[in-house]
Amino acid sequence: MPGMVLFGRRWAIASDDLVFPGFFELSLRVVWWIGILTLFLMHRGKLDCAGGALLSSYLIVLLVLLAVIICTVSAIVCVSMKGTICNPGPRKSMSKLLYLRLALFLPEMVWASLGAAWIADDVQCDKTVVNGIIATVIISWIIIVSTVVTIIIVFDPLGGKMAPCPSAGPNHLDSRESSQLLHGLKTAATSVWETRIKFLCCCVGKDDHTRVAFSSTAELFSTYFSDTDLVPSDIAAGLTLLHQQQDSIRNSQEPGEVISHSPGAPQEADLDSELANCQHYMQFAAAAYGWPLYIYRNPFTGLCKIGGDCCRSGTTDYDLVGGEQLHCHFGSILHTTGLQYRDFIHISFHDKVYELPFLVALDHRKESVVVAVRGTMSLQGISQAARYVYQRLVNDGILSQAFSIAPEYRLVVVGHSLGAGAAALLAIMLRSSYPQVRCYAFSPPRGLLSKSLYEYSKNFIVSLVLGKDVIPRLSVTNLEDLKKRILRVIAHCNKPKYQILLHGCWYELFGGSPDNFPTELDGGAQADLTQPLLGEQSLLTHGSPTYSFSSDSPLESPTKYPPLYPPGRIIHLEEEGTSGRFCRSAVRYSARWSHESQFSRILIGPKMLTDHMPDVLMKALDSVVSDGASYVFCPAGGGSNVDVV
Repeated sequence: MPGMVLFGRRWAIASDDLVFPGFFELSLRVVWWIGILTLFLMHRGKLDCAGGALLSSYLIVLLVLLAVIICTVSAIVCVSMKGTICNPGPRKSMSKLLYLRLALFLPEMVWASLGAAWIADDVQCDKTVVNGIIATVIISWIIIVSTVVTIIIVFDPLGGKMAPCPSAGPNHLDSRESSQLLHGLKTAATSVWETRIKFLCCCVGKDDHTRVAFSSTAELFSTYFSDTDLVPSDIAAGLTLLHQQQDSIRNSQEPGEVISHSPGAPQEADLDSELANCQHYMQFAAAAYGWPLYIYRNPFTGLCKIGGDCCRSGTTDYDLVGGEQLHCHFGSILHTTGLQYRDFIHISFHDKVYELPFLVALDHRKESVVVAVRGTMSLQGISQAARYVYQRLVNDGILSQAFSIAPEYRLVVVGHSLGAGAAALLAIMLRSSYPQVRCYAFSPPRGLLSKSLYEYSKNFIVSLVLGKDVIPRLSVTNLEDLKKRILRVIAHCNKPKYQILLHGCWYELFGGSPDNFPTELDGGAQADLTQPLLGEQSLLTHGSPTYSFSSDSPLESPTKYPPLYPPGRIIHLEEEGTSGRFCRSAVRYSARWSHESQFSRILIGPKMLTDHMPDVLMKALDSVVSDGASYVFCPAGGGSNVDVV
């Protein structure tokens, strides 16, 4: 639901977000109250000492104060558990309870300060009593400081700038004043997100290129989240419900139609050979990440293997350009690829925004000149990054040098994640000069190419996607669709948020049936509502006149952005059966050619992020290729889930 309004401003917390923090504080306060009561009853006879009257008064007043706080927090927890995300009526008294709770911090701070002062006066009383009171003072200040930190976290810098929802109809939204207001809010939202991202990326430099990346990333975040009137926990609950909804729909679908004939041998052989190529060239894409990924993949032996290279300081006969810890990087590259020093034409770890590290090597096993590009920080900087690498390869004569050594070799460009997007664009740029160029894009972003360029890229680009990886499904249209589905599932949810989150945690950790947690309001639930539900449109700020709820399909939804597509033909690796939600030791995968429409919607799941990790992708490729996992054939030009069994 919309964030609570306290002290005349909106906060990034809703009235149903206080169940878990309230229960935690309540448990702590009850234990604390029982401990103080026990201390007072057992040692009150030992308070007939100098300053003992003050300590006795301190304990009695503290017991009364804690009892009042416990009652207030209990009321907050009980009220926060009522209603649903879009039915805040039963929680209308929450703001008054919070004002009361915040007011109780004043006497608590005063009393904790007095307790500290009295203890500092060198009271000559029983040590147990004195130590107990010192503990109560410390606990009081810990809770006070924790509350201040919590207030800082839930503080919404835009809360005081939120305009009320328009009441004059659509024409009001088209007025000049409204346009200026919305533009001001967008600028403020971008500024807030830029500050947040800079805080999270404090170790990054502050040059002009970095500021451009921060600004573009902040604009992307503010575009998709600043027009919703949802708090972070609402989005988490919506993602939880979407995951269960997707699993329920998948379980209820009938098995796909079985094709009576087997796939042609050339097509099946093409899948086999391309999977083998992917397994081979993924080593180069991983090598481009340098020593951090190598140490992560080899935590026990990696440092020992490249430690000698890290200690080297002399010059070498290979080309290292820019960056830090160059020899560590090069040592990890040698171990990852299995090549020799002499096989590398160029290695650059010059790392600035839009200026990517990359390497050029002679791969004698596949008779190819391999260009491996590391990922970039910014989605909007992929084209600049590809152009930078292109200029280095062509203008600096790096490719000419490579092909002067091995003129009969073919050119192969590889990359992972956003580096895969840069590699795909780089291959397209090089296609005119090197017609035999091939590109292997591992987990590339979806929103990259136009329709015509996508069709053109099928001739020389192969993309590989693992499971529910979110990056290959990431596009402007898909993000809009995800936001719409979150709003819809929240608006039709008949369970309180704390139950959604608890059930979601259990479901993600241990599985279960997604059908035993209904997310649609039935007649009985609607009869219990104390006021009309907040609709989907009410969950958007300022009416969001450009936003539409008219379609369930992202492909049919009206959008102001042109549709964009992933590069080349797509091989999709999927898990077979259920192998546990986090255990990957016994996971088996199936591989098939998939149409780009299979990635036209973001899928929610516990592995939507881990499936993107390069080490996980490498293990999946090894499993498919070396273990001989089953391959499922799907026509590359179709959009249906048609399997062969």
